[in-house]
Amino acid sequence: MPSAITLIRAASLSDVAQYAYAATAPAGSRLIFLAGACPLNEDGSTAAVGDYAGQAAKAIENMRAALNAAGASLQDVISTRVLVASTRRKDLVTAWKVVRDSFGEHDVPSTLMGVTVLGYDDQLVEIEAIAAVLDS
Repeated sequence: MPSAITLIRAASLSDVAQYAYAATAPAGSRLIFLAGACPLNEDGSTAAVGDYAGQAAKAIENMRAALNAAGASLQDVISTRVLVASTRRKDLVTAWKVVRDSFGEHDVPSTLMGVTVLGYDDQLVEIEAIAAVLDS
């Protein structure tokens, strides 16, 4: 399936960021808005309690499942917002590395945020995303 997404990099902006600064989807593409992917096991319990990297990995796994159900994949994601329940930059970076590595060369525009608390007991990470697909 051809990609609906064009990642945009601005030469006048810092290349330190590990993501494109903007992305577009053509007219006629189907947008998919995902609820925040949480690090929950099938039984509803929180996975990887106390482990930022483990929770980020589980959230990505759950995001993949939601994307698959909508007829999309990580390569169709047009933007993300990564929420990390911590005030320590080290914890944010730990979660971010897992998310970033999961996307490989598809470096979508992303926002990384430290937040006070997330919705589930022992939850440390949540990942919101928007995807775009061209249905054939």
